[in-house]
Amino acid sequence: LIPLMATFTEENYLKAIYKLAERSGKPDVSTTALADALDTRAASVTEMLRRLADKGAVRYEKYRGASLTDVGRSVAVLTIRRHRLWEVFLVDKLGFSWDEVHEVAEEMEHLTSPLLLERLDAFLGHPVVDPHGDPIPSADGRVRPRPAAQRPLAAVQPGPARLCVTGLLDTGTAFLQHLDRLGLRPGTTLMVVERLEYDGTVRVRRAGDVAETVVSRETAEQVLVQ
Repeated sequence: LIPLMATFTEENYLKAIYKLAERSGKPDVSTTALADALDTRAASVTEMLRRLADKGAVRYEKYRGASLTDVGRSVAVLTIRRHRLWEVFLVDKLGFSWDEVHEVAEEMEHLTSPLLLERLDAFLGHPVVDPHGDPIPSADGRVRPRPAAQRPLAAVQPGPARLCVTGLLDTGTAFLQHLDRLGLRPGTTLMVVERLEYDGTVRVRRAGDVAETVVSRETAEQVLVQ
């Protein structure tokens, strides 16, 4: 249960704060970072943060930014849970491709019926990750931490070690379509054949393939492996 009735926009703000803090490893998120993430004006962000602070969902200081309270975190995590479960449903049951589901799930994540969410979770077999490898929060708000051994593909030294793609830092449509062309999805097994020191380009060989795949440094930095 969430102790705050939040609007769609407020849920989106709280979710964005949660994700930015998770990615940076710091609880405080700047107004500028939030404006960039939501593609809106800094003045609009400031106004919303003040409203959320009045509701007890965030702690906000003018030059420090905002961090989630326990109330705000519960809303953010529940919104993320709904979003990721709907992504699984859209891919596994309706045949959407993984690069098509984000915008649809953005709309469906605001369906707030607890019974609907409970039955959706059961219908899907209680999945623990979404189609992009992101963990799905549990019903009681726990978020499974990413494996400690998980790291960007760009950081892996060449060698015979077998690696598995376990997650992505970029889930934008263009990036997912690019990964499809490369054949790199969560669950793909590969080994790093070579990493060029000059520009960070990585050559990998997927399990069962004879040919190698060339992965740019920019792409390799967004692909998590274990």
